Amino acid sequence: MRKNRVGSSDLYVGEIGLGCMSLGSEEKQAVRLIHEALEQGINLLDTADLYDAGMNEELVGKAIKGRREDIVIATKVGNRRVPGQEGWAWDPSKEYIKSAVKDSMRRIGTDYIDLYQLHGGTLDDPIDETIEAFEELKTEGWIRHYGISSIRPNVIREYVKRSNIVSVMMQYSILDRRPEEEAFPLLAEHGISVIARGPLARGILSNRSEAKAEEGYLDYTKEELLDVTRQVNKEFTSSHDLSHTAIRYALSHPAVACAIPGASSVEQLRHNAAAGETERLTPQEIQSIQIISRANRYEQHR
Repeated sequence: MRKNRVGSSDLYVGEIGLGCMSLGSEEKQAVRLIHEALEQGINLLDTADLYDAGMNEELVGKAIKGRREDIVIATKVGNRRVPGQEGWAWDPSKEYIKSAVKDSMRRIGTDYIDLYQLHGGTLDDPIDETIEAFEELKTEGWIRHYGISSIRPNVIREYVKRSNIVSVMMQYSILDRRPEEEAFPLLAEHGISVIARGPLARGILSNRSEAKAEEGYLDYTKEELLDVTRQVNKEFTSSHDLSHTAIRYALSHPAVACAIPGASSVEQLRHNAAAGETERLTPQEIQSIQIISRANRYEQHR
């Protein structure tokens, strides 16, 4: 699988990573999926302390025993469980970040995190304090690099201006092209990589599009979602299947280092990973997808 550099860091990741949130909580199945991902050439595993109250990190840790050096572990911080309360509280404080990283490392069974990401963020946060926490963790050797996971342009701009982030994780797909205007030019200018989550738009851009469209996506109607998938299928049926086209589109922008579809079965994982072996989309193919996408958005809002 082709590998790309993450920003200005020394991290090199396969074009296709694994979003571990979809692994589920059954240990044997989750470990099997991660092992299969590694066999397919995937080396970026993205998890978070938020997923299944830390269990997801534990499952990742069990799966990578003995193979740590081959893997880029990305996890996230900022959501804190408050004893005696339901749910999570947002806490981007220096004190919490420097404490939470130790808990994540313990669950994963590692003494360092390759890419530590702020799991959200607002302009009301103590941003300088948050950055200071990540910088200290890097200096102390607990993390190799840091980034943020955010879709908020204003927040992204602040971290680009004030920090040394190497990546921004954000939702990006044929059905959600907002980052192309809102974030990509700025990130490309500063040499910061995008990790694209949701390239299959919750399965709508796959062979399950008919069923998944029922669940909706953003402000599309079911009919609009199916219209996009039918047109993309018609355009690319001879060269790529729908999910491979969608993943390759997410990887087509120079700012994107990696796409991380989730997978809940070995078959899905293998199929997603195979997109890394398919040919890149040509400029003409990219333009065709953008025309289909724009046309549908125009029809929706006219």
